[in-house]
Amino acid sequence: MKVSLFITCLADQLFPEVGVSVVRVLKKLGCEVDFPAAQVCCGQPAFNSGFSQEARKVARALIDAFEHSEYVVSPSGSCVGMIRHYYGELFRDDPELAERAARFAAKTYEFSQFLVQVLRVEDLGVRFPKRVTYHASCHGSRLLGIRDEPLRLLSNIDEMDFVPLRRCEDCCGFGGTFSVKLADVSAAMVDEKIDQITETGADYVVSTDLGCLMNIAGRCERRELPIRTLHLAEILDRAESGEKS
Repeated sequence: MKVSLFITCLADQLFPEVGVSVVRVLKKLGCEVDFPAAQVCCGQPAFNSGFSQEARKVARALIDAFEHSEYVVSPSGSCVGMIRHYYGELFRDDPELAERAARFAAKTYEFSQFLVQVLRVEDLGVRFPKRVTYHASCHGSRLLGIRDEPLRLLSNIDEMDFVPLRRCEDCCGFGGTFSVKLADVSAAMVDEKIDQITETGADYVVSTDLGCLMNIAGRCERRELPIRTLHLAEILDRAESGEKS
């Protein structure tokens, strides 16, 4: 199976190790992975700020970059949610581009969705002897319907002490431009989230969206808490290649 990695802006600029982990896991599962170099931003920041023309420009470039991909996999439910739900609106006045956008959306998956729904994989045969909790991202759960997929993958990691997070579906306060425009509200939301994470006694908090993890990690550092953040792909990769040894 041929898979193209859509790295996203946050992974490209701040968390390249997450992209590496996605590729390692996919290759372990027998996928042939490529990386279209022409890929750009999905357009979500511009779209959310009301700049539709600018969003269309980058969205079209992204569609062009993955035109010939069999499957597209991303470590970001937020960006995949943008492609799946809003590209149709961006190109509603252009039937040709709307059709291309629909084809692109149909073959684009968030990482955990692809593993469980397409590859039909839930157990990678790995171990991670740490206490872990899970935060559900807003865009992943609300736009893509991601509910059980990450939890199925986590539940099959041997020796993991998994502790459910109270109100795990509550927003962490990031929300992209929301955290900039309403910084005080955002800070209060992430503090509440971190209080709930602290209750679990977890060593690690795992999520499927880098925006959430960046926000939670930053606040943990500010509050001098020892909690570490990991993307789901990282924990599956590290469990296989690091903690075993």
